[in-house]
Amino acid sequence: MAEFLLVHGSCHGAWCWRDVIPALTALGHSARAIDLPSHGDDETPPETVTLDLYADAVIAAIAPDTILVGHSMAGYPITAAALKAPDRIKALVYLCAYVPIAGKTLAEMRAMAPSQPLLEAVQVAPDRVTFTIDPAQAVAKFYHDVDPATADWARAQLCAQPILPQETALAQVATGLPRHYIRCRDDRTIPPLFQDVMTKDWHGGRVIDMATSHSPFLSDPTALAAHLDALAQETLAT
Repeated sequence: MAEFLLVHGSCHGAWCWRDVIPALTALGHSARAIDLPSHGDDETPPETVTLDLYADAVIAAIAPDTILVGHSMAGYPITAAALKAPDRIKALVYLCAYVPIAGKTLAEMRAMAPSQPLLEAVQVAPDRVTFTIDPAQAVAKFYHDVDPATADWARAQLCAQPILPQETALAQVATGLPRHYIRCRDDRTIPPLFQDVMTKDWHGGRVIDMATSHSPFLSDPTALAAHLDALAQETLAT
């Protein structure tokens, strides 16, 4: 079966995939998650973190023929990794994620959306090296359809997000790999309308809809695993 590497989004860590990994394993796949530099248990100083460092961390963790799944901002790291090591990657899956546009940073892409619902919850550090999410707004932005105990647990895990990677563009974005997108229709972080824009005239793979928040890995991990399983079977059959 397939080899999955799960890559978290802003302010998160490998912890957010805790329920998806056993669901994928139960379907016969191998699934792992990593902490990007300065996230989760990784102690890299945030002022040293770059998009290139993110990409290198992803590459260091992949086995041959890995399917990379990137959530939210991780659309940039998985694309950057695929540009560096396409021969080691089987496919890319963007989970309510930013799909990089050549020459545009993630911050610039966020500004392209019809609304920026997360911005009111963003708290930029005085040195502008990192930002955090206002704890009072985190559940509403990320976890509104997650059971309260799990949502509170997730909120407590959130960490500071290095800003530089989100202010770094990729000059090239075409990897030549199969790519799929999972849109979240009740997303209150990346507007569903902007996910529609990013997937207009999509090519090279499938687009799937889930009726969830920005965090289907916690609100509906079984259904997410089932979608990833279907994408893997389709990818491995080609």
